Amino acid sequence: MSRNRSITLLSVGHACVDIYQGAVASLVPFFVAERAYSYAAVSGIVLAASVLSSVAQPVFGLLTDRWAMPWVLPVSTVLGGLGIALSGLTGSYPLTLVFVAVSGVGVAAYHPESARIARLVSEGSHSAMGWFSVGGNLGFAAAPLMVTAVVTSGGLHLSPLLVLPALAGSVLCLPVLRALHQKAAHDGSDTGVGVGADDKASFVKLSLAVVFRSIVFVGLSTFISLYAQQRTGGGTAAGTTALSVLYAGGALGSVLGGSLANRWDRVTVARWSYLLTIAAVAGTVFVPGPVFYVFVALTSAGLYVPFSLHVTLGQDYLPTRVGTAGGVTLGLTVSIGGLVSPLIGSLADATSLRTALAPLILMPVLSWLLFRTLPEPTAPKAVATARRTGDGTDAAAARR
Repeated sequence: MSRNRSITLLSVGHACVDIYQGAVASLVPFFVAERAYSYAAVSGIVLAASVLSSVAQPVFGLLTDRWAMPWVLPVSTVLGGLGIALSGLTGSYPLTLVFVAVSGVGVAAYHPESARIARLVSEGSHSAMGWFSVGGNLGFAAAPLMVTAVVTSGGLHLSPLLVLPALAGSVLCLPVLRALHQKAAHDGSDTGVGVGADDKASFVKLSLAVVFRSIVFVGLSTFISLYAQQRTGGGTAAGTTALSVLYAGGALGSVLGGSLANRWDRVTVARWSYLLTIAAVAGTVFVPGPVFYVFVALTSAGLYVPFSLHVTLGQDYLPTRVGTAGGVTLGLTVSIGGLVSPLIGSLADATSLRTALAPLILMPVLSWLLFRTLPEPTAPKAVATARRTGDGTDAAAARR
């Protein structure tokens, strides 16, 4: 199977999983309307999914580093969809929490192993990893459309239909796993990405940079709809447009980041993107009128250009623990960033939304400063060899 076809299948499968990350928040209005849940109750549901999923990802990363577990991809995909599908069938709040938590565990189990397999399939290509990341971005953005289309037409009792993307995603990954298995058997190679010395100090700095990036993105995602109405003088449509621009720029930024990293090194690309993001976030906070949307788009692109690069950099800084690296860069650091949103809301209540969002300008500054201290890691030997030869035979020899 060609690399492009494999990455395409993995990217679509990634979308089928991440759609359930966005589905939880999308179900909140329907839980309130049909079950009269309080704001505190629905906050608990969102917390059960997001925090459990993000914190559990490094745990699954550790397991991935110890044992190759390609079977996790189809199983975790189904688990993620099944939990969301069942959450609409019971009026019991504790059971709803359990089902949403099951979905979160499925999402958590998927990402470290899928990042490892995507790294293998991509053969070190940054563009290919960028396309893999785009799938997740599109899936997250599609969640509100899917949930609204299903639940609006017949209520929460139609939630079992929401499992369909998970079933599709579980099937799509099977040809890729089969091809990897056959290739490993033919080449006599293992399923590891490469070997080398771990650079733990650089990985910690990278993780902190991802945390600061997450604070900006989650903070803007939470409040950009309300803020757009203030800055443009529009209604709810203005807010929806701003949120759509913020999400849509993510897909473009991920692809652009992979392409730029093929021309320049990843650290340089990430450093310049964060420099651009400083000005973009400042414009988003302070510039009124229609130009506001231009700065939102620039902010989205600036935050997502380094998104897939974070994953591969983490894997190269920890070449002996690529699962852990994927779990941290895709999960734990994102959840830590999300914990700041309530602080932004509290500050906005006490002052104004603009005052509360202004500190976000500092976050890409901190990420930029951290990237100024990071070296461009040498790709693991196996990946570098596979990238030169286009197949895995020399990579297997390199490991031996």
